Amino acid sequence: MENIITSKDNPVIKLYQKLSSSKKERLQYGLFVLEGVRIVEDAVRENAGISHLIFTKNAFEKLGADWVQADLRDTKILVISNELGNRIASTENTQGVFAICRIPVEKKLNFADNGRYVVLYGLQDPGNVGMIIRTADALGINGIILSGTCELYSPKVIRSTMGSVFRMDIMTENDTDRLFEMLAENGVESSAAVIDKDAEKVTGFNFMGRQAVFIGNEGNGLPRDVSMRCTRRITIPMNGNINSLNAAMAAGILMWELKK
Repeated sequence: MENIITSKDNPVIKLYQKLSSSKKERLQYGLFVLEGVRIVEDAVRENAGISHLIFTKNAFEKLGADWVQADLRDTKILVISNELGNRIASTENTQGVFAICRIPVEKKLNFADNGRYVVLYGLQDPGNVGMIIRTADALGINGIILSGTCELYSPKVIRSTMGSVFRMDIMTENDTDRLFEMLAENGVESSAAVIDKDAEKVTGFNFMGRQAVFIGNEGNGLPRDVSMRCTRRITIPMNGNINSLNAAMAAGILMWELKK
């Protein structure tokens, strides 16, 4: 095998490392990174705009023939040493498959009849955000709105979505006033997920028409002024002395009820 890249100073490798570690660089270049066979396969399948596909020597020997046959006309393929792959990897036991992907131009959500939406307001844990996106994809949620939430294209969020980021309609609206205006303009009723015995139990509520559920910060929940601006306040009934759930777990229950 010829032309195996071994230098950490290779321009593509330096770019990959910048994108992997810096939100500023991702925004500046309009690019983000992927790592792992499954998520890169999903990106290729969903025509997600891969500019560079990077294999370690071992990974290319095992998988390269199949990838070369894929429709990768606008993608540059590089093979790097196994040592360099370990250097740029974000995971402890890398599979040796990496990609640089173009950040898509964000589109406004198309609010469907009886559409179901989730607003992630102030979430800061990348694993939670990624898992919620993955669960929303599995349950058939129509779209996700990020507001004051951690960056969608950080490697941890992308990895946690397990490829769902390429299939879900996701937009960002950090202006709270504009967010509520957008929902109102599109006839979307909003429900604030809160921990409050006086709120309506989500298990007994019948969601009709276009609906959005607001899910708040992992530690502090939704700000009171935001929850009070929603159409209603809902809560997940819990037994015993438990009074809260992990944000991703709570979101999964709420989305299940939303889709029933």
